[in-house]
Amino acid sequence: MKKIMVEGQVGGKVYREPFSKGVLSRSLTRAEMDPDRAYTFASKIESDLMEQGVKVINLDDLIVIVREKLRGEGGEIAEKYGLWKRIRRCDEPLIILIGGSSGVGTSSIAFEVANRLGIRNMISTDMIREVMRKIVSKELLPTIYESSYTAYRSLRIPPPPELDEVLIGFRDHVDTVSVGIEAVIERSLKEGISIVIEGVHIVPGFISEDLVKKHNVNMFVLTLQDEEVHKGRFYSRCRQQWARRPLKRYMNYFGAIRRTHKYFESQANKYHVPVIENIDVTTTIDSIIETITKTYGSDDDVK
Repeated sequence: MKKIMVEGQVGGKVYREPFSKGVLSRSLTRAEMDPDRAYTFASKIESDLMEQGVKVINLDDLIVIVREKLRGEGGEIAEKYGLWKRIRRCDEPLIILIGGSSGVGTSSIAFEVANRLGIRNMISTDMIREVMRKIVSKELLPTIYESSYTAYRSLRIPPPPELDEVLIGFRDHVDTVSVGIEAVIERSLKEGISIVIEGVHIVPGFISEDLVKKHNVNMFVLTLQDEEVHKGRFYSRCRQQWARRPLKRYMNYFGAIRRTHKYFESQANKYHVPVIENIDVTTTIDSIIETITKTYGSDDDVK
């Protein structure tokens, strides 16, 4: 049995590849369709094309067919599939920056966003900080050897009492790690690699304006307005078997963490960065993806 060929274009070059039920079903699961249902749906698309005698189909035409049939399955899935496709078809690498104070859920949201968009590369700013610690001595940059919310303890010169030492230490800590973050962004743009970068060091105003203003670099700040909900995230995190940081440490410095949380909000508002209340994972992810797609034109671009 001859395979149906899908014809597309990348970088001005036309290519052909066999229609794959697996590839289509994976894209449908990223639109939150159940895996079994997605495979059945993809199989039906293939059988319909074969019955029509289609031997070669343009990728744009295939997307239109899929979306039309999806509308019969449910408008929400059709919309999410369209958003996902619009982002995936962009020729440029997509850089997603997700920041927020410790405990608001940047790592879990980053993982889900990367998975939904099919982005294979993800890094935490804590990992970037660890690399920098190996390169730069504690004597030279003492604040990065502390947590972001305890960096004030390593300030060389204590700030005047009228200033917030927690925020001064936090800013010094973030400013240093931002150098490494910028290097990762610049490398990703140069190599054409899409990536999600998350962590407490993604703070509006600290990363080069030339980078964050690029249309394919998107920054978000996550928040949790309810302090009890915020505390609850630490309890959940520390119950995990892999968690190595004790709950007591977070609770001892919770006041400092909340001060950095407010600072995130103020910086996001100052630099017009989207602030997302991260209560519901699905709502947060949908909000991020919808915001990103605004960069890539209207829904008519992918019909």
